[in-house]
Amino acid sequence: MSYKENCPFCHPERDEKQNILFENEFCYFLQHDDQQDVLEGCGVIVPKKHHANAFELSKEEWNDTYELLQNAKEYLDQAFSPDGYTLGWNVGEVSNQFISHSHLHVIPRYGDEPLAGKGLCYWLKQPGNKRK
Repeated sequence: MSYKENCPFCHPERDEKQNILFENEFCYFLQHDDQQDVLEGCGVIVPKKHHANAFELSKEEWNDTYELLQNAKEYLDQAFSPDGYTLGWNVGEVSNQFISHSHLHVIPRYGDEPLAGKGLCYWLKQPGNKRK
């Protein structure tokens, strides 16, 4: 079997813990039950067509990603009332992309989190991350 045949984002229906909350022509907004304990409300926007990363998306896929991002925000604002959001794409293994199918992380953030006020750059700017 090829990677695409086993890709969890190409076949979201195969994982009973992966829920399609809404979709449009080119993309899904998915939430996974296992991630909700720590990252309450988080999800991903995934193009239906397999692309290794965001640089390969068509204009139509970008437009549908935008549309689902607005839908996700409206839904998450009503369902979880977050205080902010962290949004992000990982491209390549060095950036922690472990599913080789493009996806946009939509992570609600809350003022009472232990790491409130710390975003993606917090970890990247740590002295231990300095190149040698």
